[in-house]
Amino acid sequence: MFGRIGGQALRCASRRPAVRRKLCGRKFSAQSAANAPAASGPSPLGAITVELDRIAPRFEISASQVKILDSPANFYSTLKHKIRNARRRVYLSTLYIGKTEYELIDTLADALRENPDLKVSVLTDALRGTRETPNPSCASLLCSLVDEFGPERVDIRMFHTPNLTGLRKRYIPRRINEGWGLQHMKLYGIDDEIIISGANLSEDYFTNRLDRYHVFDSKALTDYYARIHHAICSLSFRVLPDPLNKSAYLLEWPTSNGAPSPLDDTKAFIEYTSNFLTPPLSKLPTTNPQTFVYPVAQFTPLLKPDTSTEFPAVTSILRLLSESSAFAGARWLFTAGYFNIHPVLSSLLIASTSTDCKAPSTAQGTVLTASPWANGFYGSPGVSGMLPAAYTHLSARFLDRVAAAQATNSIQLKEWRRGTVGTPDGWTYHAKGLWVTLPREEHPSLTFVGSSNYTKRSYSLDIEVGALVVTDDQELQRKLGEETEWLQKDSKPISREDLMLTERRVGWNVRLAMWIVEKVGGAL
Repeated sequence: MFGRIGGQALRCASRRPAVRRKLCGRKFSAQSAANAPAASGPSPLGAITVELDRIAPRFEISASQVKILDSPANFYSTLKHKIRNARRRVYLSTLYIGKTEYELIDTLADALRENPDLKVSVLTDALRGTRETPNPSCASLLCSLVDEFGPERVDIRMFHTPNLTGLRKRYIPRRINEGWGLQHMKLYGIDDEIIISGANLSEDYFTNRLDRYHVFDSKALTDYYARIHHAICSLSFRVLPDPLNKSAYLLEWPTSNGAPSPLDDTKAFIEYTSNFLTPPLSKLPTTNPQTFVYPVAQFTPLLKPDTSTEFPAVTSILRLLSESSAFAGARWLFTAGYFNIHPVLSSLLIASTSTDCKAPSTAQGTVLTASPWANGFYGSPGVSGMLPAAYTHLSARFLDRVAAAQATNSIQLKEWRRGTVGTPDGWTYHAKGLWVTLPREEHPSLTFVGSSNYTKRSYSLDIEVGALVVTDDQELQRKLGEETEWLQKDSKPISREDLMLTERRVGWNVRLAMWIVEKVGGAL
């Protein structure tokens, strides 16, 4: 995706011919890496970077510029600390901010009072952020900042999907209507640092909902994601206080946006966004560091033709795992709190572990997901309470496919549980990502981190942004290995037989729950 704001280019993708590159002194090419024997061929990591250079822009940083946080509390304290010390900018892209997050709002307000040069930009989703209206909501909470500091210093935006308009918008109930697409990015930028996460900004994500949080200390990378953030802001409604009602808010479509509102002219809106977010043919300068960061994004609802980069990046990595002999003996960990993985990704993960004599690569894999008792929908009233059963059914279907591929000894499914949702010690599991450990390596050399749940809706309806970190720095690899270990700490292996127990069987209503999973599930 590529846009121009005030004459400045926003590059979210880069497509360029394969070139011979160098990573840590080892030359390689895409073709030779794919075909050479694992023992004597070029670095598998090199094959990965060649593929990614065709898809996404590359930032070259030091491994010391990456920090991995290990708990919701650490995430929240780090976020508040960085906001308090902000000097120039704070930009927050999230699905929503909890309607009672007064401490976070006070932290932003204190930072604005302390530093008159500070500007704050917040982007959320319009459907999720206004769901409780006319009661207190994310929108009404954020209005207090605009009311005190003015729209020149505080810009609050809410993105509205172009897929929900007209009669459909009028008659489809709230909560269900979110199934037609959401602003799902989680980017938390402060000055020259950015936290890329899957976590939203509400109490459970700060206390008892486990996720991932990568902090990048890089001005270039933070500037890049800021341009993505502001590009989507310029395609969103502005939130302003209602001058007639202090507890209310207004949603306006600024003329400065350029595009017409998606609610007024959907076709013209998408025509504009497709041009505004178009990738150029360009190249980034190269050096010889040990760590690369590839920003990836999925803007499918806004692009015709679709030039999104996350799905191509994920599938390229998984195809290398299954098709290249250089990756024989690799290991991977895939996790998603809502296990409804896109069928193409599911097939590629299974193919990477094939024991077929014709297959060039045999990997070992682990899938980590939430148990029903750690699912964010567990105990929910109404139809959403059926979602944990639907995810159980999807896990069973996945294990059936694994068995059919004779990969039972190569792929393990684990469920994460810490207490039971709704009890004092109950946590929910919301982490998502992919790690790849190369042959003869102890720790991962690659990870995807970001907002995507890796589902059909993630790649067709929602707005997603993440990062792909590739490194051969041993210290950063060790930290990635520690991340996989603490994420699995409260998990246990689950077999097909376990899912056939009475307490795990799904009832007649699972078809309805499956439809909800496709439309709404995994949107948190």
